Amino acid sequence: MSKTFAIIGIGRFGGSVAKTLHSMGYEVLAIDSDTQRVQDISQIVTHAVEADSTDESALKALGIQNIDVVVVSIGKDIQSSIMTTLLVKEMGIHKVVVKAQNELHGKVLEKIGADRVVYPERDMGVRVVHNLISPNILDYVELSKDYSIVEIIARKYLGGKSLQELDIRARFGCNVMAIKSDEKFNIAPLATDAIKEGDMLVVIGHNDDLRKFREKADQDD
Repeated sequence: MSKTFAIIGIGRFGGSVAKTLHSMGYEVLAIDSDTQRVQDISQIVTHAVEADSTDESALKALGIQNIDVVVVSIGKDIQSSIMTTLLVKEMGIHKVVVKAQNELHGKVLEKIGADRVVYPERDMGVRVVHNLISPNILDYVELSKDYSIVEIIARKYLGGKSLQELDIRARFGCNVMAIKSDEKFNIAPLATDAIKEGDMLVVIGHNDDLRKFREKADQDD
């Protein structure tokens, strides 16, 4: 059975999440207190409703308790974000993902039971910085304070060598999870698998180790 999603707060971030989920075939309920926002997204999602998410009876009337995943993406009203998170958790929602404005807001959300806290502005900033400092980094995902996953384009230093020759794990403490060559995705590559210049590597590791590997991988020789 396909998961159902409710997006509470359909500003830029919430609207993007709602549209993407619906385009992937999921049932999406979009909720916002702004009439115009609800009207704007009504043709893009399964259901769009104008409601106050801090009103428990209103949420129950919408059947929130039957939703699999709730994303709380309320803008600058931190109090409403916290209250809404509390309410949906008390209703027994198994997975509640909440957008936080800052670290303190995030800590409060974690304390009251949010299953995942996201920082879209901060995370996007981090991704942009990593793209700026290394043109070979396609994407950057922070797993925790210390560990991340990066997508790196293989330049001359990596090209034409096998994973065994490069010995990335021993030399840098990082693990190559996948190699994308042309349109083929090699998941969990073998030590004997060779890397071509221009291939995309998905690498996981400690941030310090990834930085050292990235600096080496950026070299042209």
